[in-house]
Amino acid sequence: MHNKNHKIILKSHGENSFLLLSLCLLLENVHKMKILVCISKSPDTTSKIAFTDGNTKFDENGVQYIVNPYDEWYALVRALEIKETSGGTVTIITVGTAADEAIIRKALAIGADDAVRIDAEPTDAYFTAGQIAKYAKDNSFDLILTGKETINYNGSQVGGMIAEDLDLPFVSLAVKMDVDGSTLKMEQEIVGGIQVVEANLPLVVSCAKGMAEQRIPNMRGIMAARTKPLTVIAATPEEAFTAYESYVLPEAKKACKMIDPNNMDELVELLHSEAKVI
Repeated sequence: MHNKNHKIILKSHGENSFLLLSLCLLLENVHKMKILVCISKSPDTTSKIAFTDGNTKFDENGVQYIVNPYDEWYALVRALEIKETSGGTVTIITVGTAADEAIIRKALAIGADDAVRIDAEPTDAYFTAGQIAKYAKDNSFDLILTGKETINYNGSQVGGMIAEDLDLPFVSLAVKMDVDGSTLKMEQEIVGGIQVVEANLPLVVSCAKGMAEQRIPNMRGIMAARTKPLTVIAATPEEAFTAYESYVLPEAKKACKMIDPNNMDELVELLHSEAKVI
């Protein structure tokens, strides 16, 4: 059908048809950016946090999981914006079990084209990065995006480790990113100002607040997510370098004491004897 249409153009428009046909073929052969977005699950911030087995395991009973906000709001949404303006594909990847597929479907509902789940418990950052890097190496992505950190571990390690495994440039904590052909121009917040960084594709970028704005999946996206491809692959042998011995909850917040503004002596005494700041 495609070739027949070209023949009709040739008969109707003569010499100009060759230019049109050449343009169509050129556009078909233009390289479309392949973007890989790494996502992970995190407990909803309203979840009650508790531990079991002598504070050696996280108690998942009653915990509602969400897509890690830095992965979703900034890395994934910016990838979708790039796709919408420049074309290409957005694949999401996570290291986790079948229980994590609910958060994967949410990310697909926001707009990702397909998803990959590496079937393993993400025991630590090194193990997780190794699994993702192996998949990325076998599938030749132009751009790999992560959130700057997870809200439950705050490690900010996976992006850098992926880049090291793949021998790619790494830009951390980017708050802005623009694409110009095969070059990315990014901004990072530093003490006293903004640092502008340029790098050529392929590369790895960790995304911080400011990179994009949160998107809420609509009903059409939710329905489409049900049929989008979700590929499950076996984990590769990879050693975890860390293990958690125990967990400790932070101290509960103490009651706030109200001091009469005219009673400065009491305020000074409390700052000295209780707060121990003077």
